Parts: sequence; structure tokens; C-alpha cells
Amino acid sequence: MRKLFRAAGFLPVLLLAACGGGGGWNGPVQCAPWAREHSDVKLRGRAASWWAQASGHYGRSRHPRVGSVLVFRSTSRLPDGHVSVVSALRGPRSVLVNQANWRPGRIDYGVPVMDISRNNDWSRVRVWWKPSHTMGRTAYPTYGFILPGLSGDGVS
Repeated sequence: MRKLFRAAGFLPVLLLAACGGGGGWNGPVQCAPWAREHSDVKLRGRAASWWAQASGHYGRSRHPRVGSVLVFRSTSRLPDGHVSVVSALRGPRSVLVNQANWRPGRIDYGVPVMDISRNNDWSRVRVWWKPSHTMGRTAYPTYGFILPGLSGDGVS
């Protein structure tokens, strides 16, 4: 019984790791397929791979726009990365996003994300953590924003 409780403690980590949608645990809600269905960015595979895949197909930027997709880099906490869809701009360093599987197995709307990078380039962010009703403590590295409807190779 004790082993069962210990194993159950790893379930949220496994669910979040599945966020990329590529080869990981195939749970009911993953960030990459959800973002594809709820944005005009139609990429596939691990969420962290979307940035490279977008080159030549979509515009990429260090600045958010409503409808753009924020791409999180792969880390030990996010092995497949993560993608979120920008739903609103709240200021030069704050947006709201809609996303799946940030909280394991759930879809969240209007989640605050704050740019904490030194150069105001959205290369590091903090994400609201609903269970604690505060911004999360972890600084997540990101690539930037994929811009739907704009083709190109450069990053603006």
C-alpha cells in the first residue's frame, strides 16, 4: 500500500511531462494537440520542437500578440516543453494565456504569464499557479512566440 501512495505522488509529474504530445504518456489532455486545435498554428510533435518547426512557415517573435503561441523550452520539469495560446495582452511584460495540462489533466483559461527576463524579451517567464493563487516561483525558459498567419524565418 505504501508503494502505491508513493507511485501516485509521481502521477502529476508524468501528466505534465506528457504536455508535448510526442511519445510521452498519452493522457487525455496534452498541451501541443490542444494548442493546435485552439490556435491557427498547426504544428505537431513535442511542444519544444514547435519553435524550430515554425521556421519558414510562421513568423516568430520575442513579443506577444493575441493568438500567438508561447513556446517553452525543454527542461527537467518540462521534458517535452510546453505551449500556450495568448488570449490577451495585459502590458509589456504580462499576458493571459489559455493552455492545457499545466495543471495535470486540466484546461485553464486566462492564466497570467509574466516576463521576468532581463532584456524584456520573454526568454524567461513565471506562470500563475492556481492551487496557490499566486505566480509560480519557477522561472521557465522560453523560445518566444509563434505568430499565426505570418510566414517568415526571422525572429523579431
